Amino acid sequence: MSVYLIMVIMLIFLAASDLVVGVTNDAVNFLNSARGARVAKNWVIMIVASLGVFIGATFSSGMMEVARKGIFHPQSFVFSEIMIIYLAVMLTDIILLDTYNSLALPTSTTVSIVFELLGAAVAISLLKIGRNPVESLGDMAKYINSDKAFLIISGILLSVIIAFTVGAIVQFLTRLIFTFKYNKRLKRYGALWGGLCISIITYFILIKGAKGSSFMTEATTEWIQANTWLILTASFLGWALIIQLVRMIFKINIPRMVILFGTFALAFAFAGNDLVNFIGVPLAGLKSFQGFSAVPGANPDTFSMAFMSGEVKTETYLLLVAGLIMVTTLWTSKKSRHVSKTELSIASHEAGNERFGSSAFSRSLVRSVVSMGQFMQKVMPLKVRNKVNERFSRPVTATAAEAQSFDMIRASMNLTVASSLIALATSLGLPLSTTYVTFMVSMGTTLADRAWGRESAVYRVTGVFTVIGGCSLPPLSPLPSPWSLQR
Repeated sequence: MSVYLIMVIMLIFLAASDLVVGVTNDAVNFLNSARGARVAKNWVIMIVASLGVFIGATFSSGMMEVARKGIFHPQSFVFSEIMIIYLAVMLTDIILLDTYNSLALPTSTTVSIVFELLGAAVAISLLKIGRNPVESLGDMAKYINSDKAFLIISGILLSVIIAFTVGAIVQFLTRLIFTFKYNKRLKRYGALWGGLCISIITYFILIKGAKGSSFMTEATTEWIQANTWLILTASFLGWALIIQLVRMIFKINIPRMVILFGTFALAFAFAGNDLVNFIGVPLAGLKSFQGFSAVPGANPDTFSMAFMSGEVKTETYLLLVAGLIMVTTLWTSKKSRHVSKTELSIASHEAGNERFGSSAFSRSLVRSVVSMGQFMQKVMPLKVRNKVNERFSRPVTATAAEAQSFDMIRASMNLTVASSLIALATSLGLPLSTTYVTFMVSMGTTLADRAWGRESAVYRVTGVFTVIGGCSLPPLSPLPSPWSLQR
């Protein structure tokens, strides 16, 4: 018993450590749009994000299903095996995430935890099969939930492609409407545009951010899904009216309002759902230990984990402690700022000291895209081509706005498109990585905004594949400040 008690204490300690490295990595998801557009002073952005993180943490009442039964069948394992799996997963996760943070590379905590659970469970399953003479590798399905694992993995990979494509299309259409000189057009129909963006983000909060809350019953969730268009329409009309009135009275900047609201929403959803990526495994280990301790004289080598297949809730005080750790990390982590700079350097509108090197694959891909673009120019009428180029013409200014990695229109689209895709996937029960979705939406909007020039495209494409692939084949160049790129 004493050995397993020590393992539980280690898991709790590792949970706190994982929260630190996890927030350091995932902060880019909800901070970069506001930071890149310099929508407000950094302390204002941090307060908005901190409120979202802390409130979202208290809404996360459900323990992560994937840690208990998403990747493997708990009834096929005994207590001693489960504890080894959980301890191996947590040690690996902390080392892996901290390594990526040290390299200033954002990565998916969802992908990390899924593959770590899969690897640890497969290793223990192989040992069990090897000790049982009547079993073979064909019996692996008895231990591993292969259907669920395949669904999660394929869903994550598919979401990368969809996020990039939708982000590029929506940003292209938005830029055609507003151009880079968007102030006059915002005065005309900014309230409608802002109402549409915020209504989508509001729905995102309902379906994604608050789905694990205690008051969000199954009946409520079903009603939200069944009345999606009613909610969106009512929200759109309400927000459009509010924005118009507030703009007339207080002269607010509509994109700034959208970005800060979206920052809160993504931070809220991150804490409410991705929190379980960091504490789900330790909590599963704690619940396993509590179940084992409740049976006096139980043998850890024969005690079945079948009870873990049921629903388990997380105590509120644990969520409050987790939220406090995340907020503290958000304000103090220097590595978080370095990870943020990596994405901002790829998305920046100006070329500079590029973060990544070149590779044969990225050069080949850029040449193919350039050739396709040249073909499209030939088939497109000259008047249409000139009109489109005019809409994408960027003004040259000598103001403080030059310090932006991108403008507020693109920042608003980053948050709105990412929110809508995550909400849609959640409502359909499809798995995805919030990190990869937000990152690839940002890359799609960057491409549509023509931010990748001939000199920078090769390096930035390499950066995209480095982040998504999780490895850096070309040597990394010194990391520039996102603000210095604009000088």
